[in-house]
Order: sequence, then structure tokens, then C-alpha cells
Amino acid sequence: MQTILLPVDGSENSSRAVKRAIEIVKEYGDAKLLLVTAYPPIVSGNVRRFFSADEIQAFYQDEGRTALAPAKALLDEAGIDYEEEVLVGPVAQTIADYAKKKQVDTIIMGTRGLGTVTGMVLGSVTTKVLSLVDVPVLLVK
Repeated sequence: MQTILLPVDGSENSSRAVKRAIEIVKEYGDAKLLLVTAYPPIVSGNVRRFFSADEIQAFYQDEGRTALAPAKALLDEAGIDYEEEVLVGPVAQTIADYAKKKQVDTIIMGTRGLGTVTGMVLGSVTTKVLSLVDVPVLLVK
């Protein structure tokens, strides 16, 4: 069984990656799909001063569910099974670490997400993930 990591951020580009993952899973069958989103940690001391760790964790989960929602809708509509998880940490490194931990065979992701202008050609997260992993990455434009 092939394990496919599908990192998303709620953008249209990540939805296109989800659609491509659906095509691949339907064509090749036996695949385990890991749907994740990664949220950068809040580092501001002011935020930590006024909000508890539980409130911050709840914020991460709420934001994560929002980012996962479009992908989940597409996967559910297609009848594709998946595992989902909200990750917290430096986004590209967190995705790469998760890929290694779960021993994924491939990563399918969009070329640009909701990030800033940095890395405009592919997207800064995509570029960093490419440099950090040693598994094939299918980029979907």
C-alpha cells in the first residue's frame, strides 16, 4: 500500500492538488491518504500572556479545521478514505518531519498557497518542502 501525504491550506491551489490526489487514488487503488494542514506557532509573548495554552491550542485546531474543510469536502464527495491532522510548527519543516515520521511514499501539494509574495514561482512552503524531503513530490498548479 502506498502512503500519500496531502498537505493543504484551504487555498484553490491546494484544492487542485486534492482533486489530483483523488484521481491518483481512484486510478491506482490501494493507497493510504494522509490529509494535513500546518499552522505556524504563535510566538508573541503578548498573546501567551493573555491566552492560556488550551485557548491557543483551540485556536490552532479551529484554524486547522477551516483549512482542511475544502479538501475534506472533495474527498468525502469522492468517497476517498483519509486520515486528517492539524499540525503546529514551522510549516515546511513540520510537513517534512511528518512525512518522515509517517514514512510516506509521495507528497502531493499545490505550487502556491495562501502565503506571502515570497517564493512567488512555486511558493515558499513548497520550495522549502522540496528541499527538506527525500521522497517524490507531485506539484499541482
